[in-house]
Amino acid sequence: MKKKNLIYAVLGVIVFIFTFSIMSINNKSNNEITITTSTGTLSNKKIGWGVKRNDNHVQPDLGSSNMELLSSYDGIAMGNNNDKYVYLTFDEGYEAGYTSKLLDILKENDVKAAFFITGHYFNTQSQLVERMIQEGHIVGNHTVNHKSMPDLDDEKIKEEIMNLHTTVYEKLNYEMKYIRPPMGEFSERTLSLIKNLGYKTTMWSLAYDDWDENKQGREAYGKDKVLSNIHNGAIILLHANSIDNSNILDECIKEIKEMGYEFKTLDEFKR
Repeated sequence: MKKKNLIYAVLGVIVFIFTFSIMSINNKSNNEITITTSTGTLSNKKIGWGVKRNDNHVQPDLGSSNMELLSSYDGIAMGNNNDKYVYLTFDEGYEAGYTSKLLDILKENDVKAAFFITGHYFNTQSQLVERMIQEGHIVGNHTVNHKSMPDLDDEKIKEEIMNLHTTVYEKLNYEMKYIRPPMGEFSERTLSLIKNLGYKTTMWSLAYDDWDENKQGREAYGKDKVLSNIHNGAIILLHANSIDNSNILDECIKEIKEMGYEFKTLDEFKR
């Protein structure tokens, strides 16, 4: 009897260990799923934004499925094709010494733009951000640490967005409402989170490789990329760390206006 009881006890322990192992595997699997689908059953497939240019100032191809997904969460990338409106935006990851000049040019040409800032930018250049606000520009959220949002879980995404949001509001009494996903990467899950946080995802329809500080000294190239690809409804993305952009901005603005386009703010955006 004692031997039989011992066998039953050993079997019981084995069953317990096996059951616990299965539960642990399931819990681990559930945790991994939570990272990507905790916002309901939404896809976390990473989408990298792309623009296929067209000639003769025709609106570019932004990808019909990407545009449909973006629009379903109230995101924007390009205005309608009827109005000759364009929207100027800058990404500000760090200050390279050109933003003051950019702001001077915008003021001289009576153009309002949107500046998407990171946490580092605000922590080191809050006076410039304050000037942007005072001169009527829009300040947008580019997250605290500029990390690809589909790689982050829901809570981390909220921290990346709302920590910067709160800091700017507390220090400058300014409430941001537009966001540009770092690296232009998003998923359906992140779009939903962004919308639920009260933000509007803002992509672009015109940009060029201006962010690389090792590829400067190409002013004619940069000007051509902007002017030859301008189109109705263009959301223009320029990087403020580019010395070329600081040197060509005035001419670009003047020539875009001469071509019959009108600069509008994101608050005036027309789908």
